[in-house]
Amino acid sequence: MAAPPNPEMDAYAPHEIERQVQSFWDENDCFRARRDDAREKFYCLSMFPYPSGSLHMGHVRNYTIGDVISRYQRMLGKNVLQPMGWDAFGLPAENAARAGGIAPQDWIERNVAHMKRQLKRLGYGYDWQREFATSDADYYRWEQWFFTQLYERGLAYRKESWVNWDPVDETVLANEQVIAGCGWRSGARVERRRIPQWFLRIGAYAEQLLGDLEHLAAWPEQVRCMQRNWIGRSRGLTIHFDLAGRDDALTVFTTRPDTLMGATYLAVAAEHPLLEGLLGDNPPLAELVEECRRRPTAEAEAMTREKRGVDTGLCAVHPLSGDLLPVWCANFVLMEYGTGAVMSVPAHDQRDWEFAHDYGLARRQVIRPADGAEADVAQGAFTDKGVLCNSGPYDGMDFAAAFDAILRDLAACEHGEECVSYRLKDWGVSRQRYWGAPIPALYHGAECRMADADDLPVCLPRQHGAGVLPLSQLPDFQDLGSDGEGRDIVRETDTFDTFFESSWYYARFAAAGRDLPDAEAAYWLPVDCYVGGIEHAVLHLLYARFFYKLMRDFGLVAGDEPFTRLLTQGMVLKDGAKMSKSKGNTVDPERYIEKYGADTVRLFLMFAAPPEQALEWSDAGVEGGFRFLRRLWRQVTRHCRALAAPAPAEARPDTAACRDLRRRIHATIAKVSDDYARRHSFNTAIAANMELSNALARFGDDSSEGRKVRNEGYEAIVKMMAPVTPHVMHCLWRRLGHETPLLDCAWPLADKRALRSDHCEIVVQVNGKLRDRLRLPDGCSRTLIEERARSNDKVRRFLEGKNIVKTIHVEGKLVNFVAH
Repeated sequence: MAAPPNPEMDAYAPHEIERQVQSFWDENDCFRARRDDAREKFYCLSMFPYPSGSLHMGHVRNYTIGDVISRYQRMLGKNVLQPMGWDAFGLPAENAARAGGIAPQDWIERNVAHMKRQLKRLGYGYDWQREFATSDADYYRWEQWFFTQLYERGLAYRKESWVNWDPVDETVLANEQVIAGCGWRSGARVERRRIPQWFLRIGAYAEQLLGDLEHLAAWPEQVRCMQRNWIGRSRGLTIHFDLAGRDDALTVFTTRPDTLMGATYLAVAAEHPLLEGLLGDNPPLAELVEECRRRPTAEAEAMTREKRGVDTGLCAVHPLSGDLLPVWCANFVLMEYGTGAVMSVPAHDQRDWEFAHDYGLARRQVIRPADGAEADVAQGAFTDKGVLCNSGPYDGMDFAAAFDAILRDLAACEHGEECVSYRLKDWGVSRQRYWGAPIPALYHGAECRMADADDLPVCLPRQHGAGVLPLSQLPDFQDLGSDGEGRDIVRETDTFDTFFESSWYYARFAAAGRDLPDAEAAYWLPVDCYVGGIEHAVLHLLYARFFYKLMRDFGLVAGDEPFTRLLTQGMVLKDGAKMSKSKGNTVDPERYIEKYGADTVRLFLMFAAPPEQALEWSDAGVEGGFRFLRRLWRQVTRHCRALAAPAPAEARPDTAACRDLRRRIHATIAKVSDDYARRHSFNTAIAANMELSNALARFGDDSSEGRKVRNEGYEAIVKMMAPVTPHVMHCLWRRLGHETPLLDCAWPLADKRALRSDHCEIVVQVNGKLRDRLRLPDGCSRTLIEERARSNDKVRRFLEGKNIVKTIHVEGKLVNFVAH
């Protein structure tokens, strides 16, 4: 491999440097990742972007962090894979097609070309030969095949379900896409519809997804906590309430069976099957049911809306006391959560208390504080666990004892059993839109079958401009004639949720276009470091973990988790607020690349804040980064000229100064290595290199020995800064006289011998307060150190007229005189 370019300019010219260095990388295929069983691999992946048209600073920060990590790991001698692709499906392309009269595929391709040019200009070390967009038929062919396998094993199924329907975007929305009752993108009031939907049984993997979080020690605890809460494991009882005068029963789940004797009514969701025969005779109930059907299914929205209810006229029989409890329909109960019915205990649940207060329902206290204090349930619910009261045979029991006793009694009368419930529900993957991967299902009359593997991919038909229609409105796509039994064959017109595509893309990168399972994928997986925003902490990461476990169970991958380490970068802020077009506070990366060069933008983003923290954009900070690079360029240029010239005859090596400088160089290497490896604290690593460059600039020993040490210092800086500012450091490495490209050089190692000092610094205190520091030869006796400390002018005046009653001596570090 040829050496990197060496522009012979004296002034720092970032654009010329970056153009030449990037050409060198491209011509030599520097970032092509190949399997090498003899080397330790490192797979670094940044969450791939939606090709919206232009990179924003959040993108640039994310991808710079990943690139710095990748380049550092390469310098450690590891075989590094860093791919890039495009999360191309989704509503934005469809909306853009309608608005601009351009086909979604054309819009995506145009945006990909522009964003790819931007990424290349920033100097990211991607293996572009692994690039793909999720809208490529060669990509979604495999997820269609995988879906057919899931269907065969009962892990994919179709059923009617209540959904959030956006009437403007004409698609189903996830609960998280409903904001204050409106579609997150269109702003239209969301409707509730009951339509057939495809689901994946993620609930069957809930316990694995929860338990394996404990093995993800290199994930932020905040993310693990968010996933635990989303999965929401609850141990409780399933309790059956017979309905008075009927043969059926209502089933509820509760985590607080200790409050069972305080239940005063039951509440059901508006969609509960129990209500179907009651609406004609109860107009207020029919009105409430219709109102609820116009509301989103989001649990958070249901909890905050005004609580409304109607008495159904039915009564449930308490399974232990025999009391009759009225059954109400309430708008805060959702059919999608639990059984669609709840046991209401107003004295011990605040939501139930508020509903009971509004509708004059009874409150019965059955739990009192364990410390003997009083709880006034007339003013609000007492929700803590305590000691049972007013509960007959269970009085005096604590929660655990009551749980076991009530379970035993319910089981004996066949009205209850222990149950583990999860907040996590099966994943609805259907979307009623055009721009997505078609679901490969066929309907032979009423029978559903999957497309044969030989017929995959089921390709998306190309549409153009404002005429883009859902697949359900394309007869040529739907209608496939009839089968041998005279039944019409109709193709499924739903497409996959875009989370489907992003849940397995890491494995496709690893397979490099080959089939799964494959030795190439087995070599690279799992991802060693995954970089992306914490806003994806729940859904994307949870679905990606679920898909990995599915692929594992199909024998396609090994191990249990896709991402060994997770790094969640903070947002980029402007004037204290998140950048957004609506606020008018966005920053165009290209503007700053044009003015200062890519290395300066990369440097600022890594220097301004640790990766996990929010970063405040600062034009002055960017300018400061540019000045540092320009100054370092001048320093190394002057040093190289001096290095080529003979040392002055009068120069005398100051060996002590040289030793001190070498000590500082290797102390910096040790610190920066720790910052990179253990903490990803790139800002402090950069600061340490800046301080070292200042020390090298001040170093005045121009002897041969002095020049040699200075050269060692500049080489160390160039290597340590190479992951952050790779273009300029490649050229400086060449200027320092090296033929081997910096990209192929090893990370510097701290010389432990150089770190040893023949002097030590002793902190001198009087009564615990710092008075001076003494620089003394290493190995001085305790007596000598204390004598020097007492005779020091800055110390002596604080000891005058006082008796030293105690001397605290920490060897090689501190002397503290306790004097009165």
